Amino acid sequence: MSSPAPSSRPDTTAAPVNTRLASYNDEDYFGFQRTASSDLPDPVPLAENLARSVMEILAGARDLEQISRWVTDDVYRHLVARVQASARARAVKKIPVYRPSFTLGRTLVCVPSDGIAEVVVVVHGKARSRSIAMRLEGLDGRWRSVALHVL
Repeated sequence: MSSPAPSSRPDTTAAPVNTRLASYNDEDYFGFQRTASSDLPDPVPLAENLARSVMEILAGARDLEQISRWVTDDVYRHLVARVQASARARAVKKIPVYRPSFTLGRTLVCVPSDGIAEVVVVVHGKARSRSIAMRLEGLDGRWRSVALHVL
């Protein structure tokens, strides 16, 4: 028996390709989902608590893991480097770990777009005042810091 000659017609027995599913991106389904500002709480309490926590983390009085759910991976990695540098500086100068004494000053919030808040928290310490600037984005129904800088 000889095999049949190939035909020029397309094979109609194959399952049709769903082009909508074929072009999906994993981030569309498994990444962070944006949340509108109307579905989020006021960002000020989170920003102030995050600023207070970051000051205590840099002083060595609090563990960095305690704020991991409120920051993105990039911010966490940045803070890990800052914490390690602070710990080395304390070790070289033989300064013990202490709970810093400070008060929170003014908190300024700017909302450049829906689901985004840019916040600056002024922190007054004994010797100096600092500013903590952060960008909060509504992700998965809560605010998360996607950028955080201690100035």
